[in-house]
Parts: sequence; structure tokens; C-alpha cells
Amino acid sequence: MSSIAKRLSGKTVLITGASSGIGRSTALEFASTSPQDLKLILTARRIDRLKELAETITKEYPGVKVHPVQLDVSNADEVRGLVGNLPAEFREVDVLVNNAGLVKGVAKAPHIAEEDINVMFATNVTGLINITQAILPTMLARNNGEGAGDIINIGSIAGREPYVGGGIYCATKAAVRSFSESLRKELISTRVRVITVDPGQVETEFSVVRFYGDKSKANAVYAGCEPLTPEDIAEVIVFTAGRRENVVVADTLLFPNHQASATIMHRKG
Repeated sequence: MSSIAKRLSGKTVLITGASSGIGRSTALEFASTSPQDLKLILTARRIDRLKELAETITKEYPGVKVHPVQLDVSNADEVRGLVGNLPAEFREVDVLVNNAGLVKGVAKAPHIAEEDINVMFATNVTGLINITQAILPTMLARNNGEGAGDIINIGSIAGREPYVGGGIYCATKAAVRSFSESLRKELISTRVRVITVDPGQVETEFSVVRFYGDKSKANAVYAGCEPLTPEDIAEVIVFTAGRRENVVVADTLLFPNHQASATIMHRKG
């Protein structure tokens, strides 16, 4: 058994936005990395996809227990009821992966739709904070109050470098970055780690959502280049969770080879 498999063995991992993209790949990566003794809580709005993923994982990795939960992180009542409604064996979450997030539109002020503003902040910021506050008390209660656990927040290059047409999305990811840094400082006297992973360009359903389901516009985003895959990000997420307890991967920025910043990319053809 590898050192990372040993460190993850016996842990319970909660992943938000696990029905597709980075969240789905992260669930599979945790299962394949520590297949002997692991519990996964997979949350998303699309319960049918979660159940399919749970079946795939348990079939391939019988040592992994999976509990799918239909959850909209932007719904505060659902989040408040999350821990209490989990089976007893899943209630002690060791690793929280705050992955759920979305982007809507490319409009510039003053033409940004109010609905798009509200859904991005409710999901990307408020939802992430609410989930963190729901799970953190159980982490802090361990080790006679010293605490233990990992909070892994998935940010974006957009949170570091705003770009035209991304004002609201960039603002939400900047908020995640600030919240993560504040939380890390607030928890300095504990053994709870706060980890951030900021991807650059990744090809997922993300762009389809941004363009309101228009796949041709979404595909154009990746034309002439090779974006990162969800698996690329998942490998890094699991790597950070599998470090020795005293090691905190506080800040990680990932680019595909053709990208140097949020707006500087090389496209072939």
C-alpha cells in the first residue's frame, strides 16, 4: 500500500458538486487511491448521476462505501440538515472538498442579469461557506479540541486575475480565496488544514452552463488548445489530502501548457 493510501485509509470524504466534472473525477480518484477502507459522501442536485457514480465506484472498489445525497448548496435549509441526516458512520467528515460552483453568462455591467448574479454568489460563495460551517464543528471536536481534518476549496485563476466579461464570477472566486485565507488564519491553533486549488482552463460542462446550454459557444472556448481535464485537477486534490498531517498545501495554481494567465493563451491554427 502506498503512503498516500495509508494516510487516506479509514477517512470519510465529502465532495460537493460530485455529479460531473472535477467533483466526479475527484470521487473516482479518491476511490482508486485508497480502495481498501474509504467512505465517500457525494452531493449534487442531480441525484440520478450520483447514484450511477456510486454504483460505478462500489462495483470497481468494493472496499469503498459511498453515500449519495441530493443537495443544492445554495439552499441554506438543505445544508443545515445535511450532517444530521447522514447515516451515523458517515457523520465524521475528515475531508471536505468544496467543489460545487458555476458561471452564468459573459455579460458586462450594466447588462448583467440579476438572476445570474444571485445564483453565482449563492452557489460559489454562500453555499461554500455554509457547507464549511456545517462540517467544521465536527472537525474541531476531535483530538480533545485540537481538531483534525481538511477543508479543500476549489477556486480559480479568475479569483486572482479578473477578466472582461467575468466580473461576477471573478468576484465570487476572489471571495472564496479571501474566505480560505481568513479561515486558515483563524484555525492556526488547530490541526484543521485549509487547502486551496485554483485551476486555469479546464474542459468540463462548466462552459456549457456559462453559455446557457449552447455547446457550439462552449466548444469555441477550447478551440486550438488542449485544456486541463477534470482528472488533472482531481489528482492534485487527492495529493493535497494525502500529505503528512503537518504539511499544508495552502495555495496551488494549475495551468495547461498553453496558458500563462487568465487572459494569455496560445492557440494553434
